[in-house]
Amino acid sequence: MDMFFSWFQSFVSVVKTFEIKDVVDILCVTFIIYTLIKFIRDTKAEQLLKGAALLIFIYLLATLFHLTMLSALLKMFVEFGVLIILIIFQPEIRNGLEKLGRNKISNTFGFSNTDDEGELNMAIRKCINDVVAISNSFSSKKIGALIVFEQQTKLGDIIDTGTIIDAASSVSLLGNMFFNKAPLHDGAVIIRNGRVYAAGCILPLTKKNKDVDVNLGTRHRAAIGMSEDSDAVVVVVSEETGAISLVHKGRLKKMRDSEQLREYLQKLMLPENSKNDFKDYIPIFSSIRKDRKNINGKGKKENSEY
Repeated sequence: MDMFFSWFQSFVSVVKTFEIKDVVDILCVTFIIYTLIKFIRDTKAEQLLKGAALLIFIYLLATLFHLTMLSALLKMFVEFGVLIILIIFQPEIRNGLEKLGRNKISNTFGFSNTDDEGELNMAIRKCINDVVAISNSFSSKKIGALIVFEQQTKLGDIIDTGTIIDAASSVSLLGNMFFNKAPLHDGAVIIRNGRVYAAGCILPLTKKNKDVDVNLGTRHRAAIGMSEDSDAVVVVVSEETGAISLVHKGRLKKMRDSEQLREYLQKLMLPENSKNDFKDYIPIFSSIRKDRKNINGKGKKENSEY
């Protein structure tokens, strides 16, 4: 009881010393920590930081057990850690500072602007309609296409592999991007904030090649790989069959028609529909399909058109 009373008195004495500048100081530090966490979440820095943390942990163990050579080697890494981090994350840091300079103060500190949000939603909705229209056109003509909608995870490293367009969305523009004589048709188009931001981008293939249906081509494997590494929504049009598919979180679903594609894109891309879960994706992993075949005994192959 005396310990609790002593702790409470210490707490009260600390609170009494609080001033306005201390509150401002705490809020500033909180904002910086929040920004760093958001930066790590929106990029691939999380995996790199996990590796760095592992090396620091090994260094502490080596020091504890007096492993001289290993300690000396890892000590160099720890001493130059800040410089190494600046070099590794140079593109992300540069883009973050540029974004900070372009943003309004209200956006920087997390206060949303209703007018800006309304304009963004209109741009996204128009872009969805354009993608649906061009996908339907490509499907009838059997023209292959790969369109990526960027969401919270920024795709700067993917955009760097292509050409920056940053133009308002339109059916004719998207059609020209995938015209087989166009120089940028062999790659993916990146949609950012309802605008055609980049074209001719190279996407990473899925890392689960052994589990993916062998009938899926490179375009679909790239779409799955993109959705595995980020929260991006990818629209794929098959060049062989003209089938339209939607890929999200490593799962692929063949679209029944253009209206179904529009419905799913609106669910995933528009804020007012963000609470809807995308629960009915068809699993693309062959192992799951084999289990289903064994259960129902039909042996019918799903998505065989790929």
